[in-house]
Amino acid sequence: MKVLVVVDMQNDFIDAALGTKEAEAIVPSVIEKIKKYEAYGGLIIYTKDTHFDDYLSTREGRHLPVCHCIKGTPGHDIPDEILRGHDIIFEKLTFGSVELVDYLKGVDFDEVELIGLCTDICVVSNALLIKATFPEKEVSVDSACCAGVTPDTHNAALTTMRMCQINVV
Repeated sequence: MKVLVVVDMQNDFIDAALGTKEAEAIVPSVIEKIKKYEAYGGLIIYTKDTHFDDYLSTREGRHLPVCHCIKGTPGHDIPDEILRGHDIIFEKLTFGSVELVDYLKGVDFDEVELIGLCTDICVVSNALLIKATFPEKEVSVDSACCAGVTPDTHNAALTTMRMCQINVV
């Protein structure tokens, strides 16, 4: 079975607090990728960057002092056209999701593909966690369905993942 992990495709990363034109540009490709997995019965899992009202007093908030993905706000939401009624969602409090990896331990899969935001933070973190936990499984990232904080850091993350034997397409 193939698993698609849709990383942090949330309003605040697309077109709100930390949105970019590159993030907005990948939305149609992300939706098409999700539709392809739906068509052949692949497992689709979402992650959501999740923070709380005290975000600015956290270590991350002190290093990135922009309130974003605060639980209960519109910025925390995944747009309906991307979520598409799926309900396997892991709210993560940091860049990579240990809960996602633990869940995958109970899934009989051959390949995991990651798409989403931001390539250079949460996509790379989750891809490396999955690859480290399942070194003999195929792990890939569709670069056309990802965007980074900047184009340069997006490309740097893709290079890092290639060096760690993650297939970048």
